[in-house]
Amino acid sequence: MPPPDVPVLPRPTATPALPAAPVDVTEAWLANRRLSAHTRDAYRRDVTAWLTWCAHTDLDPLRATFLHVNAYARALEGSVGARTGRPLTPATVARRLSAVSSWYDFLVKLRAVDANPVAGADRPRVDRDHSATVGLSPQEVDALLAAAHADTGPTAARNRAVVALLADLGLRVGELVSLDLTDLGVERGHRSVRFVGKGGRPRRRALTPPTAYAVDAYLAERAAAQGLPPAELTGPLLVTATGGRLDRHSVFRLVRRLARDAGIASWARLSPHSLRHAFATTARAEGVPLEDVQDAMGHADPRTTRRYDRDRHNLDRDPAYVIWAARSRRTPG
Repeated sequence: MPPPDVPVLPRPTATPALPAAPVDVTEAWLANRRLSAHTRDAYRRDVTAWLTWCAHTDLDPLRATFLHVNAYARALEGSVGARTGRPLTPATVARRLSAVSSWYDFLVKLRAVDANPVAGADRPRVDRDHSATVGLSPQEVDALLAAAHADTGPTAARNRAVVALLADLGLRVGELVSLDLTDLGVERGHRSVRFVGKGGRPRRRALTPPTAYAVDAYLAERAAAQGLPPAELTGPLLVTATGGRLDRHSVFRLVRRLARDAGIASWARLSPHSLRHAFATTARAEGVPLEDVQDAMGHADPRTTRRYDRDRHNLDRDPAYVIWAARSRRTPG
């Protein structure tokens, strides 16, 4: 039976054939794109959710039209996120439809469908000038770092490295937990880290002295526990107590616990992305050019970077003052 309140639209009787099972086609689509492991998993979940909806509504996904996609979008808008317990945001719905659209583009190339049904669908409008992320002030970031330094226990050194990497580099949580020890290096006198960013783009960032110190201290402690010199450690950069790769959910819990310890009022609504948000906002407030912040964050579109800059509407930064000052310098007397 289809889920309640979900429109069921008629489907044609003719049934085209996929070149393979939907799961195999999805894996082929993902393998065809340069994506990070986190993005790959997210896209897989998004397409699986669409195919599940199609099955519930007795719809062949190869016969879907933009009307079916619209019905699916309205169903998403009326659903609740499993993690947040709140209705899905327009940005989340748009992202899920974007994944489905990319999947259909792949099917068009395979000649399994004639056209992409998502292309003509009514997608939610996403305000590029707004970020729903709960941000942190520079003082709150300082308090969070202080809470990490005051932390005790067997994972305290690792936790300090985690927070330092998030705060000083503004990494995405998926980028953070994907780091391996082989990603650390030295380039032209800079301590550095290399990783695969969003969209599968290889990236590199410089480690600040405090972040490099936090990472070194953590690795020295980890190596001592294994009776090895740090240079002989292998595997993920950040590991659990049992040696497995640290996962994103653990980082979420860590950020909120330390924020609570630091007395930050919004601790229960924070995420690792809050530190990424703070990185961009603080960099722009300190006068770092937009293009440099964009490059550091790995944004393909500068409009994405600009929405993190919540101080950009401050009238102190109105270009009119700069033009007036320049005119004053040119005018004698």
